[in-house]
Amino acid sequence: MSGLTAEKCVACRGDAPPATEAEIAQWKPQVPDWQLVERDGIRRLERMFHFPSFAEALAFTNRVGALAEAEGHHPALLTEWGRVTVSWWTHKIRGLHRNDFIMAAKTDALAQ
Repeated sequence: MSGLTAEKCVACRGDAPPATEAEIAQWKPQVPDWQLVERDGIRRLERMFHFPSFAEALAFTNRVGALAEAEGHHPALLTEWGRVTVSWWTHKIRGLHRNDFIMAAKTDALAQ
């Protein structure tokens, strides 16, 4: 279990600084299957999970949704037949925060 998986998200304020390149370099190895992407000028963590059916993809989406509600930190979720794309970023700061890496690690744990 990754160290990030054991952590709770902290409330993020709009004046919180985005993750630095050094922080991203430190945390990214703990979520190696996630890609750093930029969409609409916002850096995000993104990963596609594969499933043998739509029902299993939807069940995973619901587990991620329940986790997001429990942690108070919410992703973008795209559920399709046999796959779910999850994108984490912190809306208030329009970029990456430690919370996003924590949630990526917890999402990985849900998929196992």
